[in-house]
Amino acid sequence: MAHTTNRALFYAKRLAKSLKKWPGQYWRSGLWHKIVTIVVVIIFMMLCAMYGIAQWYIHSEAGKPLHLGVTFIPDYAQSLGLNPEKTMDALLGIGVKQFRLVSYWDDVEPSPGHYDFSQLDWEFQKAEQAHAKIILTVGLRQPRWPECHAPSWVNTTAPDGQWEPQLEAYMTKVIKRYKNSPSLESYQVENEYFLKGFGNCQNFDRQRLVSEYNLVKRLDPNHPVIISRSNNAIGFPTGQPRPDEFGISVYKRVWDANFSHRYLEYPYPAWYYGFLAGVQKIFLHRDMMIDELQAEAWPPDGKTIQQTSLAEQNKSINAHRLRDRFEYGKATGMKSIDLWGAEYWYYRKVILHDPSLWNVAKQEFQSSSS
Repeated sequence: MAHTTNRALFYAKRLAKSLKKWPGQYWRSGLWHKIVTIVVVIIFMMLCAMYGIAQWYIHSEAGKPLHLGVTFIPDYAQSLGLNPEKTMDALLGIGVKQFRLVSYWDDVEPSPGHYDFSQLDWEFQKAEQAHAKIILTVGLRQPRWPECHAPSWVNTTAPDGQWEPQLEAYMTKVIKRYKNSPSLESYQVENEYFLKGFGNCQNFDRQRLVSEYNLVKRLDPNHPVIISRSNNAIGFPTGQPRPDEFGISVYKRVWDANFSHRYLEYPYPAWYYGFLAGVQKIFLHRDMMIDELQAEAWPPDGKTIQQTSLAEQNKSINAHRLRDRFEYGKATGMKSIDLWGAEYWYYRKVILHDPSLWNVAKQEFQSSSS
């Protein structure tokens, strides 16, 4: 036994001696070795700084209450064969108290000057009756494909001056109608405005975004305004407008249609998003929320949910992954999180007779409100 211990100590001392010499020996090697060493050290220091900022942010937010919500889109519920009103009732029934609602321009103003608020009216009424809070999205680009929801009578490829007055007229109608609702918590102006690689959108003019932001602030100075960014963009917002709060989309598992033709799991740890929120708070003095935390299946090969078998949907998200997704969102440190795919949970429960996701969501929402 003593002999074995002595040998272990001998090799440990040799290893320590070698490691002590290693940096100098490596640095005295060729030019490429020096370049690699410098790059590795810089990357290591950057990661340490990012992690430190993330941990500072996570701990600074730890004492604040968690607000879980959902994005709810009646058009999407209907496309899944669901009754939109029953779907919202069911979500309220499991404890959802925060809704991000859409005001699609093509739904609200199907023809010039003719407005239809029937859908938004019942959504607000249900939220008010349940004392739930609403984040109302306004503008041309709003959640769900095709992202930009212009009416058929609007040509958004034309210069802004030819159609932006109509866009702002519709936004004015929406804001004036709902700004006094006790359920209205804030507005989101546009959605992932500068994301050019996804959606059927042609106009990304920053000045239009600034104009829309100023319009909302002028019409209703009493409610905060959120502007969202996509999840994997590098850096943080620098230009105008400077909203009251930023939103970020977080997608974890998607179908890679370009290269591998497999499901792709983004490798970002939760603290990475804590870093984004933290560095933004340090330099811009603005909070960040998760306005889209992926919680529904991503069908392969461009198929719809209805064209995808339940077994295939489970490869993208199942009850275990959904539970992990809730935990991932909480681990970012952000305290306002809207889940993406609530209509899908209800579709699995009602249409596919699989309540597994619904039961996970119910447990999470009820525990967060207790």
